[in-house]
Amino acid sequence: MELNQILMLVTIGAYLLVVLAIGVWASRRNSSTDDFYLGGRRLGSLVTAMSAEASDMSSWLLMGLPGVAYATGLADATWTAIGLAAGTYLNWLIVSKRLRNYSQVTKAITLPDFFSNRYRDKYKILMALSALIIIVFFVPYTASGFAACGKLFSSLFHIDYLLAMGISAAVIVAYTCIGGFLAASTTDFIQSIIMTIALLIVFFFGAACAGGFGDVFGNAASHPGYLDLTQIFNPETNSAEPYGILKIFSMLAWGLGYFGMPHVLLRFMAISDSRKLKTSRRVASVWVVISLGIAIVIGIIGLGMVENTHAMDPLKDPETVIIQISNLLSHFGWFPALVAGLILAGILASTMSTADSQLLAASSGVSENILGGLFRLKPSKRATMWIARATLVGIAIVAFFLAWDPNSSVFEIVSFAWAGFGATFGPVMLFALFWRRSNIYGAFSGMVVGGSMVFIWKFLIAGFGGPLAIYELLPAFIAACIVNIVVSLITKKPGQDMLDEFDRVKSIRHSDEIDGGDGGSGSGDEPEPVAVGVGAGSESSSGTRSSGRHYRED
Repeated sequence: MELNQILMLVTIGAYLLVVLAIGVWASRRNSSTDDFYLGGRRLGSLVTAMSAEASDMSSWLLMGLPGVAYATGLADATWTAIGLAAGTYLNWLIVSKRLRNYSQVTKAITLPDFFSNRYRDKYKILMALSALIIIVFFVPYTASGFAACGKLFSSLFHIDYLLAMGISAAVIVAYTCIGGFLAASTTDFIQSIIMTIALLIVFFFGAACAGGFGDVFGNAASHPGYLDLTQIFNPETNSAEPYGILKIFSMLAWGLGYFGMPHVLLRFMAISDSRKLKTSRRVASVWVVISLGIAIVIGIIGLGMVENTHAMDPLKDPETVIIQISNLLSHFGWFPALVAGLILAGILASTMSTADSQLLAASSGVSENILGGLFRLKPSKRATMWIARATLVGIAIVAFFLAWDPNSSVFEIVSFAWAGFGATFGPVMLFALFWRRSNIYGAFSGMVVGGSMVFIWKFLIAGFGGPLAIYELLPAFIAACIVNIVVSLITKKPGQDMLDEFDRVKSIRHSDEIDGGDGGSGSGDEPEPVAVGVGAGSESSSGTRSSGRHYRED
């Protein structure tokens, strides 16, 4: 192994030791499953913002998105990025505060908890369905992250793909198992910084190697439709193809996925005070816009490096463009090799920041919602923590075997899982938070139709081509909304306790007005049942009888 490769591995190794140390530190602050899955609701605004976006962007920011831009030009990548940026902002603007307050009122620590408690899911059917959906779509999502790690090391260091993937997966599982949500959120914050640094270094170094930005875009313009937003470049025929309005809307629909992303929504639930969400929204929105824009341009720069200056050989896999630029940088001396290692750590960070959150969400679905909610098993706190960790390990093993094929596309896998979550949870979340008349029948039907339509459209309808060959999230989201509305209106109206609770949550301005100033201190103690009725003896959200205590309202 050459010196530059050794130095890069040293940098990556140091990074991995840091995240493991964070896991050990966070483990000392976990005394309950509320701590393990939500960090005791004590995240600050900056950690909330950056950990949410780092867990959201995943390896496709540093591999999938630049790869699409490198191969086909601006259209696909740019419209996707615009949809994601808009979705990010709207999610923080309209969902974050209401979900933070509503989840605390209903004493929910997972997304299935929230849906079940919000709709008075007596038999836990909605909870079980939500948990099943999380497992179905998060396992392949996590697998794509493991595959990205395997690609990174095997393509650059010529390490066996499965060995590289196994080591990466083991580190992710280790610090997540040890430290839970707090470890995942803290490491995600650090990983977002490393991802940013990696993007900036590659951006400027790559542009210099390609002859400057003028030459980069001059070369791109020589390819038909490459820099056009209404055409797309076809590398196989070296020609431009139309990029119609329906295709544009289908790519903008990526933004709809945010309303149903469990690993992002959990950050909203975990912030210590809802008043901090405004700062989080601004930080998250600015970071997303800048990082997406830079990632797209890096793909164009990579093409210039191949065709303008021949600094790199043509890429067999466009998704490795940043990896190959980092490899080139490492040949300029020992310090550039260390910097290249930091860039590779950024790619690893982008993968790990999503995989840890996905593992936690899937683990909570099994241990908290299926075993604890559906089957009503009530083990001790210590046993519950071990069940959560064992579930997390089991899910990681399944994801590892799903990622066995090194030729799988990170972008394609992520786009399908994104559609699945967006269509199943997105409409239900919006109606749960903002529509008073929404009921459990509409929520259940919407989830089933949304999830089913993703598979039906992707594997059956889209194959007919033409206007039907659009991103499956858009038709599935619309179908789920329609079904949710229709079924809710033709079935039984929600009970008065649900309506009263909805109205109270709507009137709450800050989280410290909930439950007499609790504010989510994260003490680890079991919370008292929350009153949702109007008078004494009404039903609480946990199903117990309450004393009729009211929230403080404005």
